[in-house]
Amino acid sequence: MTVSAWLRERTPAPPERLSASIEAALGARLSAPRAEVTDACIDAAEALLRDLLARPSMGRDSALDLLTVDALVTYAFEAAADDPATLDARARDAARRLAAVTNG
Repeated sequence: MTVSAWLRERTPAPPERLSASIEAALGARLSAPRAEVTDACIDAAEALLRDLLARPSMGRDSALDLLTVDALVTYAFEAAADDPATLDARARDAARRLAAVTNG
């Protein structure tokens, strides 16, 4: 199973525009193995957040991207919850990485 297949199994499915934005953010990561969902989603969320913060201003046109970051992080933790033994470490790593983007 790939990241893409795992995403298609999520219920409820996100609205079409959000789904397309998630897929665009994930890009080539969509074909990664299912075991990489958490890392793929955090990587994509971090990259998109970095892009958002580099913009000269954020207006209503940034709303979909902000929702996409949120959805990617949510999916990352949904996937990470499948392995409770590593959840704490993954949460700390994700928080550190995302905070570094905002402090950079």
